[in-house]
Amino acid sequence: MTPNLASTDSLELLPYSGYNYAQVQGACCENVIGYMPVPVGVAGPLLLDGELLQVPMATTEGCLVASTNRGCRALQKSNGVRSSVTGDAMTRAPALRLPTAERAAALKTWLEEPENFLLIKQEFDSTSSFGRLQKLHCIQAGCTLFVRFAARTGDAMGMNMVSKGVEKSVRFMRDRFTDLEVVSLSGNVCTDKKPSAINWVMGRGKSVVCEATISASVVKEVLKTSAYSLVELNRQKNLVGSAMAGSIGGFNAHAANIVAAVFIACGQDAAQSGTSSSCLTQMELCGPRDEDLYVTCTMPSVEIGTVGGGTVLSPQAACLKMLGVQGANKEHPGQNATKLARIICGTVLAGELSLMAALASGDLVKSHMRHNRSSSSLATISEAASRTSSSTSIDAPTKVCHT
Repeated sequence: MTPNLASTDSLELLPYSGYNYAQVQGACCENVIGYMPVPVGVAGPLLLDGELLQVPMATTEGCLVASTNRGCRALQKSNGVRSSVTGDAMTRAPALRLPTAERAAALKTWLEEPENFLLIKQEFDSTSSFGRLQKLHCIQAGCTLFVRFAARTGDAMGMNMVSKGVEKSVRFMRDRFTDLEVVSLSGNVCTDKKPSAINWVMGRGKSVVCEATISASVVKEVLKTSAYSLVELNRQKNLVGSAMAGSIGGFNAHAANIVAAVFIACGQDAAQSGTSSSCLTQMELCGPRDEDLYVTCTMPSVEIGTVGGGTVLSPQAACLKMLGVQGANKEHPGQNATKLARIICGTVLAGELSLMAALASGDLVKSHMRHNRSSSSLATISEAASRTSSSTSIDAPTKVCHT
């Protein structure tokens, strides 16, 4: 292979020895030439649902772990984060073509009959010990019908499990609709690894909401800003700004940073960090004098698992073990994966708090220069940041005249 590389010494700094490739073969990668070390930091403790957790984050972005750590500190001083799981279903949507739109509509009507759903569910559930079909959602486009299967998958992320169930279910449909043609087992209405409104609205994987109330004193002492500044900044940036950009699922400051770092550390499918990062961050004033901060993060499509895929690799398994979610939960199947989704959403909330505070106080550039660059240029940047902080921070209500 070396003669075909741009440089013959290209691989000298890529590690190869000292790795357990038996865990990789036939499971995680092909044509293996080495492994890629990524630094792993820890943010925490994160106080989530009454439990203190140290959250592993694999990243090469300086300041990310430190910033998330600050958010965790603010949350710990404020009775922590509370989480709720509002949905749990992995999806797959085959594209099924019929000779006419009328025939496609007939299949749609047939699938929407409760007794026929039970027949499909029986076929689907027979393919797995953990995969359990929850619902079908049909979308017709001309003579093509997209059938979105949604199923629980235990502690696995579940794409392969659901695909296997869909395949058998479609064969069952073809026994009754003999003119049915399977265009593709995945018709992009699932939707996997692509931004989509359907995941945002209907959810995919785990749907999680986290909430916390931060006192005015903690906002001032730890986050170095005010609740009003954060609420106003969140409205202008995360809500109005994202709307003007036509964002789907991007109504947040940097959820993807935290999701990607935890995904890489914990052996998740890194390509799914994009869709899993869909997040709505909301902030409101609360308390007797409206000086405290109430914040929520709503994440409808966290696609994760604690078995299968990269979770079989020892370093990634160690990070899952740190969180108490390694492997399958034998007593309560699915509980480990659900807990991991809660942890990710809670950590995202911590990250949102800290970055938004840095933006509100004008400290963003200075913090990144401290952690991302050499100290030689820090003095110059700090001076520039201090000159602009007064114009970027929001400390008092602005009067608006309406005519």
